Amino acid sequence: MDRNKTDYPYTVSGAPDYGMITVTIPRGKTLRVEHGAMAFMDSSVEMHTKAGGGLGRMLSGEGLFINEFTAPEADAEIGIAPPIPGDVDHMYLENDGMFLQSAAFVASAPEISVDARFEGFRGFFSGEGLFLMKCEGTGDLWFNTFGGIIEIDVTDTYVVDTGHVVAFSDTLSYEVQPVGGLKSLFLSGEGLVSRFSGSGTIWIQTKKSPAFVRWANSYRRVQSKKEK
Repeated sequence: MDRNKTDYPYTVSGAPDYGMITVTIPRGKTLRVEHGAMAFMDSSVEMHTKAGGGLGRMLSGEGLFINEFTAPEADAEIGIAPPIPGDVDHMYLENDGMFLQSAAFVASAPEISVDARFEGFRGFFSGEGLFLMKCEGTGDLWFNTFGGIIEIDVTDTYVVDTGHVVAFSDTLSYEVQPVGGLKSLFLSGEGLVSRFSGSGTIWIQTKKSPAFVRWANSYRRVQSKKEK
């Protein structure tokens, strides 16, 4: 993996709070973009919608279809705005792969395969869903986070709260488990963690969406009986 290498020149604006990516699609090339994420593009760009990731992608909570943008005549720009407020990151995969939480995928070169992988009870108990997105091949990959993003290199073992995990190298293995005993699981507020082992990289986000939803819900106006 290489952060600095790219076949699609790009810039990032609005990071780390509201990251947005502007990508130059080279003439004759195609960029795959998560459905609904295109914010603007040159008028010469052509868009086609294709199935991406199969039924597993749909069951993971993502759309069954993905959009492909092509620059047929000359280099062209496209602006990509992820739906989640937070940072964006880029990696150039070189015949290797990484796992993303299902909502983290933003865009990729067409040479990158993006498939939903069923994680069963590991995903269920993590609170992050039953699926992960496996991205592998050679080419550019962009992904987003809720809040800022922190990259951690792992050479042995490392523990991360499941709600903060965004992505990790496919060279790492992991198990979901309570951070302490049963008492800690229910009373500490920490819940479950992912214990990674091996050698690779973990990308974590500084905020957790379930915690934000609970915080925002406390300010929700409750309709009184007299108003009903």
